[in-house]
Amino acid sequence: MRAALVRRVDERARRRMTAWFSAAFIALFAFAVVARADAPVRVRAVARAGFTVSDLDASVKFFTEVLEFEKSSERELAGDAIEHLTGVFAARVRVARLRLGSEELELSEYLAPSTGRAFPENTHGNDLWFQHIAIVVSDMDAAYARLRAQRVKHASSGPQRLPDWNPNAGGIEAFYFRDPDGHFLELIHFPKGKGNPRWQQTRGKLFLGIDHTAIAVRDSEASLTFYRDVLGLRVAGASENYGTEQEHLNAVFGARLRITGLSAGAGPGVELLEYLSPSDGRERPQDARANDLLFWHTDLSVGDAHAAERALFEAKVPLDSPGAIEVPELGRAISAADPDGHRVRLIEGASR
Repeated sequence: MRAALVRRVDERARRRMTAWFSAAFIALFAFAVVARADAPVRVRAVARAGFTVSDLDASVKFFTEVLEFEKSSERELAGDAIEHLTGVFAARVRVARLRLGSEELELSEYLAPSTGRAFPENTHGNDLWFQHIAIVVSDMDAAYARLRAQRVKHASSGPQRLPDWNPNAGGIEAFYFRDPDGHFLELIHFPKGKGNPRWQQTRGKLFLGIDHTAIAVRDSEASLTFYRDVLGLRVAGASENYGTEQEHLNAVFGARLRITGLSAGAGPGVELLEYLSPSDGRERPQDARANDLLFWHTDLSVGDAHAAERALFEAKVPLDSPGAIEVPELGRAISAADPDGHRVRLIEGASR
Protein backbone atom coordinates (compact mmCIF):
# COMPACT_ATOMS: atom_id res chain seq x y z
CA MET A 1 0.00 0.00 0.00
CA ARG A 2 2.83 2.36 0.83
CA ALA A 3 4.37 1.84 -2.63
CA ALA A 4 1.00 2.54 -4.25
CA LEU A 5 0.67 5.75 -2.26
CA VAL A 6 4.14 6.87 -3.35
CA ARG A 7 3.21 6.16 -6.98
CA ARG A 8 0.03 8.25 -6.64
CA VAL A 9 1.99 11.12 -5.08
CA ASP A 10 4.59 10.93 -7.87
CA GLU A 11 1.85 10.92 -10.48
CA ARG A 12 0.17 13.98 -8.96
CA ALA A 13 3.53 15.78 -8.84
CA ARG A 14 4.18 14.91 -12.44
CA ARG A 15 0.78 16.21 -13.52
CA ARG A 16 1.33 19.44 -11.61
CA MET A 17 4.71 19.86 -13.32
CA THR A 18 3.16 19.23 -16.74
CA ALA A 19 0.38 21.75 -16.07
CA TRP A 20 2.88 24.33 -14.82
CA PHE A 21 5.13 23.85 -17.84
CA SER A 22 2.18 24.14 -20.25
CA ALA A 23 1.10 27.40 -18.64
CA ALA A 24 4.66 28.70 -18.75
CA PHE A 25 4.91 27.78 -22.43
CA ILE A 26 1.69 29.68 -23.25
CA ALA A 27 3.09 32.79 -21.58
CA LEU A 28 6.44 32.34 -23.32
CA PHE A 29 4.81 31.90 -26.72
CA ALA A 30 2.72 35.06 -26.27
CA PHE A 31 5.90 37.02 -25.59
CA ALA A 32 7.77 35.35 -28.46
CA VAL A 33 5.38 36.68 -31.11
CA VAL A 34 5.97 40.25 -29.91
CA ALA A 35 9.71 39.69 -29.60
CA ARG A 36 10.00 38.50 -33.20
CA ALA A 37 8.37 41.67 -34.53
CA ASP A 38 10.93 43.76 -32.65
CA ALA A 39 13.97 41.53 -33.30
CA PRO A 40 16.91 43.44 -34.83
CA VAL A 41 17.68 40.56 -37.23
CA ARG A 42 14.75 39.20 -39.24
CA VAL A 43 15.63 35.61 -40.16
CA ARG A 44 13.40 34.55 -43.06
CA ALA A 45 14.12 30.81 -43.11
CA VAL A 46 16.33 28.07 -41.76
CA ALA A 47 18.10 27.10 -44.97
CA ARG A 48 20.09 24.05 -43.88
CA ALA A 49 22.39 22.48 -41.31
CA GLY A 50 25.86 21.17 -42.06
CA PHE A 51 28.97 19.68 -40.52
CA THR A 52 32.60 18.76 -41.19
CA VAL A 53 33.50 15.26 -42.40
CA SER A 54 36.80 13.44 -42.82
CA ASP A 55 36.04 11.88 -46.23
CA LEU A 56 33.41 13.60 -48.36
CA ASP A 57 32.99 10.69 -50.78
CA ALA A 58 32.45 8.19 -47.96
CA SER A 59 29.95 10.47 -46.22
CA VAL A 60 28.00 11.14 -49.41
CA LYS A 61 27.84 7.38 -50.00
CA PHE A 62 26.50 6.82 -46.47
CA PHE A 63 23.78 9.46 -46.72
CA THR A 64 22.67 8.56 -50.23
CA GLU A 65 22.80 4.76 -49.98
CA VAL A 66 21.64 4.26 -46.38
CA LEU A 67 19.37 7.27 -45.78
CA GLU A 68 18.17 8.00 -49.34
CA PHE A 69 19.47 11.56 -49.61
CA GLU A 70 20.22 12.83 -53.12
CA LYS A 71 23.39 14.73 -53.94
CA SER A 72 22.44 18.06 -55.48
CA SER A 73 25.79 19.84 -55.82
CA GLU A 74 29.50 19.81 -55.07
CA ARG A 75 32.05 22.60 -55.21
CA GLU A 76 35.55 23.43 -53.97
CA LEU A 77 36.16 26.68 -52.12
CA ALA A 78 39.41 28.46 -51.34
CA GLY A 79 40.69 31.98 -50.91
CA ASP A 80 40.36 34.94 -48.59
CA ALA A 81 36.56 34.90 -48.32
CA ILE A 82 36.22 31.28 -47.19
CA GLU A 83 39.14 31.75 -44.79
CA HIS A 84 37.40 34.68 -43.13
CA LEU A 85 34.01 32.95 -43.07
CA THR A 86 35.35 29.79 -41.42
CA GLY A 87 38.11 31.35 -39.35
CA VAL A 88 40.54 28.77 -40.78
CA PHE A 89 43.64 30.21 -42.45
CA ALA A 90 44.63 28.78 -45.87
CA ALA A 91 41.39 26.80 -46.04
CA ARG A 92 40.50 24.72 -49.09
CA VAL A 93 37.18 22.96 -48.67
CA ARG A 94 35.16 20.45 -50.68
CA VAL A 95 31.48 21.09 -50.04
CA ALA A 96 28.57 18.86 -51.05
CA ARG A 97 24.87 19.53 -50.59
CA LEU A 98 22.47 16.68 -50.17
CA ARG A 99 18.69 16.88 -50.37
CA LEU A 100 16.00 14.83 -48.67
CA GLY A 101 12.48 15.92 -49.50
CA SER A 102 12.46 19.71 -49.29
CA GLU A 103 15.44 20.00 -46.94
CA GLU A 104 19.20 20.20 -47.42
CA LEU A 105 22.26 18.99 -45.56
CA GLU A 106 25.74 20.41 -46.23
CA LEU A 107 28.91 18.33 -45.78
CA SER A 108 32.40 19.92 -45.78
CA GLU A 109 35.76 18.17 -46.11
CA TYR A 110 38.86 20.27 -45.43
CA LEU A 111 41.64 19.53 -47.91
CA ALA A 112 43.84 22.22 -46.34
CA PRO A 113 44.46 22.35 -43.54
CA SER A 114 43.49 18.68 -43.37
CA THR A 115 40.68 17.47 -41.13
CA GLY A 116 41.33 18.48 -37.53
CA ARG A 117 40.48 16.59 -34.37
CA ALA A 118 38.35 13.45 -34.49
CA PHE A 119 34.88 13.47 -32.98
CA PRO A 120 35.20 12.89 -29.21
CA GLU A 121 34.38 9.22 -28.63
CA ASN A 122 32.84 9.80 -25.21
CA THR A 123 30.44 12.53 -26.36
CA HIS A 124 27.06 12.55 -24.60
CA GLY A 125 23.85 14.36 -25.46
CA ASN A 126 24.33 16.91 -22.69
CA ASP A 127 27.80 17.98 -23.88
CA LEU A 128 27.49 21.49 -25.25
CA TRP A 129 29.01 20.75 -28.68
CA PHE A 130 26.17 18.26 -29.29
CA GLN A 131 24.04 18.87 -32.38
CA HIS A 132 22.00 16.60 -34.62
CA ILE A 133 19.43 16.61 -37.39
CA ALA A 134 16.13 14.75 -37.06
CA ILE A 135 15.32 12.70 -40.17
CA VAL A 136 11.61 11.95 -40.51
CA VAL A 137 10.61 8.39 -41.43
CA SER A 138 7.26 6.94 -42.42
CA ASP A 139 7.86 3.61 -40.64
CA MET A 140 10.24 3.39 -37.66
CA ASP A 141 10.49 -0.40 -37.69
CA ALA A 142 11.46 -0.46 -41.37
CA ALA A 143 13.94 2.41 -41.00
CA TYR A 144 15.57 0.82 -37.95
CA ALA A 145 15.84 -2.50 -39.82
CA ARG A 146 17.60 -0.64 -42.66
CA LEU A 147 20.15 0.79 -40.24
CA ARG A 148 20.70 -2.58 -38.57
CA ALA A 149 21.29 -4.23 -41.94
CA GLN A 150 23.93 -1.57 -42.69
CA ARG A 151 25.57 -2.07 -39.27
CA VAL A 152 25.07 1.58 -38.35
CA LYS A 153 26.37 2.47 -34.90
CA HIS A 154 23.72 2.94 -32.19
CA ALA A 155 23.58 6.01 -29.98
CA SER A 156 20.22 5.02 -28.40
CA SER A 157 19.66 1.51 -27.07
CA GLY A 158 16.91 1.20 -29.69
CA PRO A 159 13.87 3.08 -30.99
CA GLN A 160 11.85 4.68 -28.20
CA ARG A 161 8.15 5.60 -28.09
CA LEU A 162 7.68 8.67 -25.92
CA PRO A 163 5.00 8.17 -23.26
CA ASP A 164 1.40 9.34 -23.61
CA TRP A 165 1.48 11.30 -20.34
CA ASN A 166 3.64 13.88 -22.16
CA PRO A 167 1.00 15.92 -24.08
CA ASN A 168 3.40 17.43 -26.61
CA ALA A 169 5.63 14.42 -27.32
CA GLY A 170 3.51 11.36 -26.48
CA GLY A 171 3.44 8.77 -29.27
CA ILE A 172 6.46 10.14 -31.14
CA GLU A 173 9.03 7.44 -31.92
CA ALA A 174 12.72 8.35 -32.07
CA PHE A 175 16.13 6.73 -32.36
CA TYR A 176 19.64 8.21 -32.23
CA PHE A 177 22.51 6.79 -34.26
CA ARG A 178 25.90 7.92 -35.59
CA ASP A 179 27.41 8.46 -39.01
CA PRO A 180 30.88 7.15 -40.01
CA ASP A 181 32.62 10.13 -38.36
CA GLY A 182 30.58 9.91 -35.15
CA HIS A 183 28.08 12.74 -35.78
CA PHE A 184 24.76 12.16 -34.05
CA LEU A 185 21.65 11.74 -36.20
CA GLU A 186 18.05 11.00 -35.28
CA LEU A 187 15.25 9.06 -36.88
CA ILE A 188 11.85 10.41 -35.88
CA HIS A 189 8.33 9.22 -36.64
CA PHE A 190 5.29 11.39 -35.94
CA PRO A 191 1.89 9.80 -35.30
CA LYS A 192 -1.19 11.51 -36.71
CA GLY A 193 -1.82 14.79 -34.93
CA LYS A 194 1.84 15.37 -34.03
CA GLY A 195 4.45 17.30 -35.97
CA ASN A 196 4.01 19.03 -39.29
CA PRO A 197 1.00 17.57 -41.18
CA ARG A 198 3.15 17.11 -44.27
CA TRP A 199 4.98 14.27 -42.53
CA GLN A 200 1.79 12.22 -42.96
CA GLN A 201 2.14 12.53 -46.75
CA THR A 202 4.64 9.72 -47.25
CA ARG A 203 4.28 9.26 -51.04
CA GLY A 204 5.51 5.70 -50.54
CA LYS A 205 8.91 6.83 -49.24
CA LEU A 206 10.65 5.62 -46.09
CA PHE A 207 12.87 8.68 -45.45
CA LEU A 208 10.89 11.90 -45.85
CA GLY A 209 12.92 14.97 -44.90
CA ILE A 210 14.57 16.87 -42.03
CA ASP A 211 12.23 18.11 -39.32
CA HIS A 212 14.74 20.07 -37.24
CA THR A 213 18.28 20.44 -36.02
CA ALA A 214 18.74 20.18 -32.25
CA ILE A 215 21.48 21.68 -30.07
CA ALA A 216 22.44 21.17 -26.44
CA VAL A 217 22.33 24.42 -24.48
CA ARG A 218 23.35 25.38 -20.96
CA ASP A 219 20.53 27.87 -20.34
CA SER A 220 17.36 28.02 -22.43
CA GLU A 221 16.68 31.63 -21.52
CA ALA A 222 20.15 32.75 -22.65
CA SER A 223 19.68 30.85 -25.92
CA LEU A 224 16.22 32.35 -26.41
CA THR A 225 17.70 35.81 -25.98
CA PHE A 226 19.89 35.03 -28.99
CA TYR A 227 17.61 33.00 -31.27
CA ARG A 228 14.31 34.69 -30.44
CA ASP A 229 15.14 38.23 -29.34
CA VAL A 230 18.11 38.92 -31.64
CA LEU A 231 17.49 36.66 -34.65
CA GLY A 232 13.69 36.72 -34.49
CA LEU A 233 12.85 33.00 -34.50
CA ARG A 234 9.48 32.16 -32.95
CA VAL A 235 8.87 29.67 -30.16
CA ALA A 236 6.82 26.96 -31.86
CA GLY A 237 6.50 24.39 -29.06
CA ALA A 238 7.94 23.18 -25.79
CA SER A 239 7.95 20.15 -23.53
CA GLU A 240 9.76 18.70 -20.55
CA ASN A 241 10.84 15.14 -21.26
CA TYR A 242 12.05 12.55 -18.78
CA GLY A 243 11.64 8.91 -17.83
CA THR A 244 13.16 5.66 -18.99
CA GLU A 245 12.27 6.26 -22.65
CA GLN A 246 14.13 9.58 -22.70
CA GLU A 247 17.10 8.10 -20.88
CA HIS A 248 17.42 5.28 -23.40
CA LEU A 249 16.89 7.64 -26.34
CA ASN A 250 19.65 10.03 -25.28
CA ALA A 251 21.80 7.35 -23.61
CA VAL A 252 22.05 9.70 -20.62
CA PHE A 253 21.09 8.12 -17.29
CA GLY A 254 18.64 10.30 -15.36
CA ALA A 255 18.00 12.55 -18.38
CA ARG A 256 15.43 15.28 -17.85
CA LEU A 257 15.26 17.84 -20.65
CA ARG A 258 13.59 21.16 -21.24
CA ILE A 259 13.01 21.19 -25.00
CA THR A 260 12.09 24.39 -26.83
CA GLY A 261 11.26 24.29 -30.53
CA LEU A 262 11.95 27.37 -32.64
CA SER A 263 10.75 28.23 -36.15
CA ALA A 264 11.68 30.85 -38.71
CA GLY A 265 8.42 30.23 -40.56
CA ALA A 266 10.17 28.31 -43.34
CA GLY A 267 12.67 25.46 -43.35
CA PRO A 268 13.49 23.00 -40.57
CA GLY A 269 13.06 23.97 -36.94
CA VAL A 270 15.79 24.60 -34.37
CA GLU A 271 15.43 22.73 -31.07
CA LEU A 272 17.06 23.81 -27.82
CA LEU A 273 17.91 20.90 -25.51
CA GLU A 274 18.58 22.01 -21.94
CA TYR A 275 19.48 19.16 -19.60
CA LEU A 276 17.93 19.93 -16.23
CA SER A 277 19.46 16.63 -15.12
CA PRO A 278 22.25 15.65 -15.33
CA SER A 279 23.57 19.20 -15.70
CA ASP A 280 27.24 18.24 -15.92
CA GLY A 281 27.61 18.44 -19.70
CA ARG A 282 31.03 19.64 -20.83
CA GLU A 283 31.65 23.03 -22.41
CA ARG A 284 32.53 23.26 -26.08
CA PRO A 285 36.34 23.39 -26.48
CA GLN A 286 37.29 27.04 -26.87
CA ASP A 287 39.90 26.17 -29.49
CA ALA A 288 37.49 24.14 -31.67
CA ARG A 289 37.80 25.11 -35.33
CA ALA A 290 35.69 24.60 -38.43
CA ASN A 291 37.88 21.73 -39.67
CA ASP A 292 37.31 19.70 -36.47
CA LEU A 293 34.73 16.94 -36.83
CA LEU A 294 32.57 18.22 -33.96
CA PHE A 295 31.92 21.40 -35.96
CA TRP A 296 28.34 22.04 -37.15
CA HIS A 297 26.78 25.15 -38.64
CA THR A 298 23.17 26.21 -39.18
CA ASP A 299 22.45 28.45 -42.18
CA LEU A 300 19.82 31.14 -41.72
CA SER A 301 18.44 33.26 -44.55
CA VAL A 302 18.31 37.04 -44.02
CA GLY A 303 17.23 39.85 -46.30
CA ASP A 304 20.16 42.23 -45.69
CA ALA A 305 23.48 40.85 -44.41
CA HIS A 306 24.92 44.29 -43.63
CA ALA A 307 21.89 45.18 -41.50
CA ALA A 308 22.27 41.81 -39.74
CA GLU A 309 25.97 42.57 -39.17
CA ARG A 310 25.15 45.88 -37.47
CA ALA A 311 22.51 44.21 -35.29
CA LEU A 312 24.93 41.46 -34.21
CA PHE A 313 27.61 43.99 -33.32
CA GLU A 314 25.12 45.99 -31.24
CA ALA A 315 24.01 42.78 -29.47
CA LYS A 316 27.69 41.92 -28.82
CA VAL A 317 27.37 38.56 -30.56
CA PRO A 318 30.79 36.92 -31.18
CA LEU A 319 31.64 36.68 -34.88
CA ASP A 320 34.02 34.35 -36.72
CA SER A 321 33.94 36.51 -39.83
CA PRO A 322 34.90 40.21 -39.82
CA GLY A 323 31.33 41.22 -40.58
CA ALA A 324 29.43 40.39 -43.77
CA ILE A 325 31.68 39.10 -46.54
CA GLU A 326 31.01 38.02 -50.12
CA VAL A 327 31.69 34.29 -50.50
CA PRO A 328 31.77 32.80 -54.02
CA GLU A 329 28.81 30.50 -54.70
CA LEU A 330 27.35 31.27 -51.28
CA GLY A 331 26.66 34.99 -51.28
CA ARG A 332 27.06 37.67 -48.64
CA ALA A 333 27.41 35.87 -45.30
CA ILE A 334 28.28 36.25 -41.61
CA SER A 335 29.45 33.50 -39.25
CA ALA A 336 28.45 34.01 -35.62
CA ALA A 337 28.40 32.03 -32.38
CA ASP A 338 25.43 31.46 -30.08
CA PRO A 339 25.86 31.57 -26.26
CA ASP A 340 27.21 27.99 -26.20
CA GLY A 341 29.45 28.29 -29.24
CA HIS A 342 27.16 26.67 -31.83
CA ARG A 343 27.79 28.35 -35.18
CA VAL A 344 25.14 30.04 -37.29
CA ARG A 345 25.74 31.52 -40.72
CA LEU A 346 23.49 34.40 -41.71
CA ILE A 347 23.34 34.39 -45.51
CA GLU A 348 21.67 37.08 -47.56
CA GLY A 349 18.90 35.57 -49.65
CA ALA A 350 19.92 31.97 -48.88
CA SER A 351 17.55 29.59 -50.63
CA ARG A 352 16.19 26.36 -49.23
